Amino acid sequence: MSMEMTAWSALRHTRNAKDGRPFSRAVLRRIVRFARPHHRRIVLFVLLSSAVAGLAVATPLLAGRVVDAIVQEAPSSTVLALAALIAGIAVAEAATGVATRGLSARIGEGLILDLRTAVYDHVQRMPVAFFTRTRTGALVSRLNNDVIGAQRAFSGTLSSVVSNAVTLLLTLGVMLSLSWQITLLALVLLPLFVLPARRMGHRLARMEHERATHNAAMSTQMTERFSAPGATLVKLFGRPAEESAEFAARARRVRDIGVRTAMLQHYFITSLTLVSALALALVYGLGGWFALRGSLDPGSVVALALLLTRLYAPLTALAGARVEVMSALVSFQRVFEVLDLKPLIAEAPDAVAVPDGPVSVEFDNVRFSYPSAEQVSLASLEEVATLDQRGGEEVLHGLSFRAEPGHMVALVGSSGAGKSTVAQLVPRLYDPDSGTVRLAGADVRTLTAHSLRRTLGMVTQDGHLFHDTIRANLLLPRPDADDEELWEALRRARLDGLVAALPDGLDTVVGERGYRLSGGERQRLTIARLLLARPRVVILDEATAHLDSTSEAAVQEALAEALHGRTSVVIAHRLSTVRAADLILVLEEGRIVERGTHSELLAAGGRYEQLYRTQFSEDDTTGGGRDDRAPAGT
Repeated sequence: MSMEMTAWSALRHTRNAKDGRPFSRAVLRRIVRFARPHHRRIVLFVLLSSAVAGLAVATPLLAGRVVDAIVQEAPSSTVLALAALIAGIAVAEAATGVATRGLSARIGEGLILDLRTAVYDHVQRMPVAFFTRTRTGALVSRLNNDVIGAQRAFSGTLSSVVSNAVTLLLTLGVMLSLSWQITLLALVLLPLFVLPARRMGHRLARMEHERATHNAAMSTQMTERFSAPGATLVKLFGRPAEESAEFAARARRVRDIGVRTAMLQHYFITSLTLVSALALALVYGLGGWFALRGSLDPGSVVALALLLTRLYAPLTALAGARVEVMSALVSFQRVFEVLDLKPLIAEAPDAVAVPDGPVSVEFDNVRFSYPSAEQVSLASLEEVATLDQRGGEEVLHGLSFRAEPGHMVALVGSSGAGKSTVAQLVPRLYDPDSGTVRLAGADVRTLTAHSLRRTLGMVTQDGHLFHDTIRANLLLPRPDADDEELWEALRRARLDGLVAALPDGLDTVVGERGYRLSGGERQRLTIARLLLARPRVVILDEATAHLDSTSEAAVQEALAEALHGRTSVVIAHRLSTVRAADLILVLEEGRIVERGTHSELLAAGGRYEQLYRTQFSEDDTTGGGRDDRAPAGT
């Protein structure tokens, strides 16, 4: 490696450093456990890296032998033999280098696969509270930047440390054997090479950090403004000129940093190239003087000059090895932080499937409080200095009710009464603090996650869809469904005509979060997905809360299909949707304050009657009132 290339390497390694956290033996032990499946490749990789280093030192020695053979007028066969040997070493070095690179890629990419799948699988087991607190970009960064940073420990740092250490020892030993005087004088120039590299590297690291900060800010601004809801908000309330000026200011700062970085790098490389030339001049001058006095062979002078670059390069690289190691450890630590977050929901080792047949839903003296931030999150993932200390207050206080098989139980009440919390406990998005939630008489904590997913179907108020085709969104619960079943589900959801009219039909992409569809169409598509899943229990969490009257009527027709013959728990903001429920529960502050049918609760003149009359008087004021004697849409 030339001195110029060494300088670039030193700069790169210093700039890649993230911080100087102390060495952690616990982290090292976990790294070893992750690397254990690749241990055979790692051992072979270390051996091949050592072989490459040895071959690199052999070439300068043979070049010196060639010079000596020419000066001593040795037979041409000797020169040709040495040249052939140099060529053979070059071929062997190239082949070994290719093999080393292949092993490095396999180890590194294999480690990326292991880490990414481990983090992805672990995150999927985290509770919903984790996702409500965590910034998605910060979490994705752990799966990308930090995993790749950890991978460099094996594909880059390990190779660099091993090969450079072997090269340094061999080169230093050979140079000392040839001329200890020249070797020591050459080492005197080393500080002129290493110290500027480290100082300039730290300066460039600060500039790179500032540039990365501005780039991240621009990326965040673009991500938020270019999404469908963000673009709408900007068009309605934003200040395009000011936002453009803010973006341009950051972009100009990135440009200025890029220019300064390029010039600093050029000055630095030019200076170190000069140091390289001075070092070579020293070797040729002092070595030539020794050679003329007869105390050193001419070939040894040439060998010393060639070995000089192989001495400075590993010394400079090893000087920055600690930075590389610390950078890799930081990356591993950030990945392990996510893996150390314990999922609150775990399947029991002896879990069983939900019993066959009709399914009842039962809450038996259930108490629940949402987990605190310390239980489910990290300050670094929320991008805050300290975690929110709030949380842990009980929101459900001894709830007990039963939804008989095939019956509908409706939950009504003020906002924050605990209705959606009840809906989240049934599919085991959370577990109660005490009490029991049962399906078909079995505690949900004793049931397998797979059977729970097959038994339960849920429609929420936002009607979330992935940025994918209608077909892919429908097939989420049943990947084996055929087109006939898809169209039947769409027909029952009153959406077949719309999908058939689309240019690509089932293969139409719905856009991010389904924004290419109206609110009512998104809801009906989620209902079609539920119908395709054929669950035995349906949970509706304010599925019509944000729809206009026309969309609500269409969705209500689809819901009638979804609820028919199934056990259902319905949370409704609009009381008109729950009048036909077999049992209505009125929740206030996490307690059931009333229960009964629609007519019974109206006759009782309690909280339900107040909610009902208040809502319908408001509807009458806005011209949206309905006859409370009309049959329910569900």
